[in-house]
Amino acid sequence: MSHLHKRHAAHAKRSARVRRRIRKAAGERPRLNVFRSNSHIYAQLIDDATGTTLATASTLSASFKELGAVANKTEAAKKVGELIGKIAVQKGIDKAVFDRGGYLYHGRVKALADGAREAGLQF
Repeated sequence: MSHLHKRHAAHAKRSARVRRRIRKAAGERPRLNVFRSNSHIYAQLIDDATGTTLATASTLSASFKELGAVANKTEAAKKVGELIGKIAVQKGIDKAVFDRGGYLYHGRVKALADGAREAGLQF
């Protein structure tokens, strides 16, 4: 097993563990899912009961590009968090469960969560 394959397997294991804990606590609240790539960050509000995506925001979305340029990826993640928070509040969603998706709660993931909290989303 190659080093890269081991890293991918470990990430999948962490992600499943986080998702398992979230499903126990989720109840009627949607899940705020985070995906982080090397260049971009994506956030989705997902209703697990119906399996539908309620809202989405990323560094590639048109509404993010309207906000203007950002200095670094952490700043961009915070703006994506604010954007997903605003969209959620507009749709009447004020509480969610944060799914960090196996990523450490640090850096860009933490900045996205802080931005969503500042926009009015509680988790």
